[in-house]
Amino acid sequence: MESCSLSHHSKNIRMKSDQQVAVNPQSVSTIIAPSMFFVVILSLATFIIFFQGFMVAPILPGLAMLFHVSVRHVSFIEPAYLLGYGFVTLIYAPLSDKYGRFPIIIFSLTCFIVLTACTGFCHSITQMIILRLLTGFGAGGVAPTTIGWIGDSFPYEKRGYALGIFFGCMAGGMAFGSSAGALMTAQLGWQMMFWVVSIISICILIVLIVYGKNFRRKGERHADSFRVMCSSLKEIFCLPRGWRTYLFVLFNGTFHSGVFAWTGYYFYKNYHLDERQIGIALLGYGIPGLFLGPILGKLADKFGRNKIIPIGILVGGVSAILLSMNYPLVASCAFIATLSLGFDLTQPLYAAIITTLSPKKGAATGLFAFFLFMGYGMGSLVFSLIVNIGLNQTFRLFGEVAIVAAGIAQYIFRKES
Repeated sequence: MESCSLSHHSKNIRMKSDQQVAVNPQSVSTIIAPSMFFVVILSLATFIIFFQGFMVAPILPGLAMLFHVSVRHVSFIEPAYLLGYGFVTLIYAPLSDKYGRFPIIIFSLTCFIVLTACTGFCHSITQMIILRLLTGFGAGGVAPTTIGWIGDSFPYEKRGYALGIFFGCMAGGMAFGSSAGALMTAQLGWQMMFWVVSIISICILIVLIVYGKNFRRKGERHADSFRVMCSSLKEIFCLPRGWRTYLFVLFNGTFHSGVFAWTGYYFYKNYHLDERQIGIALLGYGIPGLFLGPILGKLADKFGRNKIIPIGILVGGVSAILLSMNYPLVASCAFIATLSLGFDLTQPLYAAIITTLSPKKGAATGLFAFFLFMGYGMGSLVFSLIVNIGLNQTFRLFGEVAIVAAGIAQYIFRKES
């Protein structure tokens, strides 16, 4: 009862805050203009983190040959990174409520740089799995803290555009990580991939530090105790709208990670492509997010998330089923792009919803990132565990489950107009 009453109190605070924004449109535009610069920089940081997370997907066969293990064994480097990432997001985001967004992002990005560079020196698959797990622990503070900062800096009716950019870069990192990962391995070797990522991340870190003073103005410093942060989490779970959305975040991460993590091997096995060709085939996954992310966010702001979310889940499910049918190579490449479109039609919309659940946006976004990346890790793990039934059959099973979920989403999100 206490947590529910806190929820009502928080709702009143949020309504008052929204009303203040509504009556000051000029001040809103003044805030949003400089904030977009940081949206782009932080989205680039997220891009490179996801680039590193998924750049090993298309080279699983090559790593298996290099370390003299099975592809199925090597595939566990994906869930190791993603589960590690997901576990710590529940810690980083509430801490950003207490200590500020900027210090958490700088710390997390620094850990990511160091551990990614160390991964290039691995001599066994066991070492790589351990380092990937530790890298996930280190990098887990960037994305959820960024979402919380966007929630601080943009009113709800403008949030879709900013989150569209952010999640477009996230999807683009997944896609170009897979594509460039294959191409860079063919040209430079797998070790150099990790070192190049570290160098690029250092450049992003320098930009954030140089402009850190302006960034701090956008994120307020809080001094809440750990008990208050736990109360915020309970408050959010007291809302049916909250836990329903988080369950779909978990499902979405599970579905897309499970399917996408195995698309590189899918093209290797079904179409006998080499690493360079796999990279080109996977390039389409990032195109919808990078070029259409902001537009899709505006569509959700205009027409309602209740219409767009079920469509996005359905598009993803149908894409997975079509991939399982072994159509000609050009068609399968197109299905990779529509699979990405399904992600872009859902994940930014979930994020916009959760930023309205509580004034403590760090707690809300921490839960969001936790469920998303636990889903990412579970998806690649579950796919690895059941792929023995057949690669195409597993794709089809994931797609059929997604179609059922789309029907459920139409009912669950019916009031998100």
